[in-house]
Amino acid sequence: MASARRYADKVAVVTGGSKGIGRGVVEVFVENGAKVVFCARGQEAGKALETRLNTAVPGSCLFVPCDISKEDDLKRLMTVTVEHFGQIDCLVNNAGWHPPHKTTDETSAEEFKDLLNLNLISYFLASKFALPYLRKTQGNIINVSSLVASIGQKHAAPYVATKGAIIAMTKAMAVDESRYHVRVNCISPGNVMTPLWEELAGQSADAAAAIKDGENAQLLGRMGTEEESGLAALFLAADATFCTGIDLFLSGGAELNYGFKSQVP
Repeated sequence: MASARRYADKVAVVTGGSKGIGRGVVEVFVENGAKVVFCARGQEAGKALETRLNTAVPGSCLFVPCDISKEDDLKRLMTVTVEHFGQIDCLVNNAGWHPPHKTTDETSAEEFKDLLNLNLISYFLASKFALPYLRKTQGNIINVSSLVASIGQKHAAPYVATKGAIIAMTKAMAVDESRYHVRVNCISPGNVMTPLWEELAGQSADAAAAIKDGENAQLLGRMGTEEESGLAALFLAADATFCTGIDLFLSGGAELNYGFKSQVP
C-alpha cells in the first residue's frame, strides 16, 4: 500500500478491527497517518496487528479488547480513545457476524434477537457514545452493511434484516447529525475474501467450489480484498466530504446483469 497520508493525525475507532474487512480498514487508515483505536474479542490477533503496524507505518494504533454486544465495553472504548488521543474524528462500525445459512423455519426467535443485538444494536450504541466527540470535530461515521441488504440472500433472512436496518439507520442518523456537520455513511460489501468467508465456505460440501462460485459472482471475476475495503472507508472518511447518508456498494458489480435465479424445481 502506498501511503499518501490522506488522514494524517485524525483519530478513528474501528470495531472488529483484528481481521477481515476491519483489519483492512485499520491498516489503510494507519498507512495514511491516522491514529486508530480498534477492538475485538480475540486478544492475540489484536495485539499482533497492533505490534506490526506500530513498527511499520506513519500512523499508529492501539488495540482495546472489547465485546461489542456489551454496552459498557463500547462506552469504555470511546473513553479510552479520548484518553489516549484527545478526540474522535471517525467511527467505523464494522464488527458483526454472518451465521450459518438456515431457513426461516429452522431459526429461533432467540437466534434472531442475538443477531440483532450483535449486528445492529452495537452499531447504534457505538454511534451514541462516539457522537458527543464527533460533533466537536465535525467527524463522520461509517457503517459496514452488506450488499445482500439490497439484493437479498438465500437462507439468511435474519442476517439480511440486520444489514438492511443498518442502511436505514445510517440515513436517519445522517438526517439527525447534519445539524452538527457530522456525516454518516455506509459501505455495503459483496464478496470480500476474509476469514469469515473462508469459514463459511469450509462449511459447504466443497470449499474450493464455493470460493470459485464466490469469485464468479462478480463482473470483475474475483472477490474484493481487505485493502480495497479499507480504501473505500478512507474515501468516505477523508475525501467524500459532500456525501452523507449514502450506501456505497463495494461489490465488483455483483448486483448487475441477469443470472440464474429461479428456485422453481
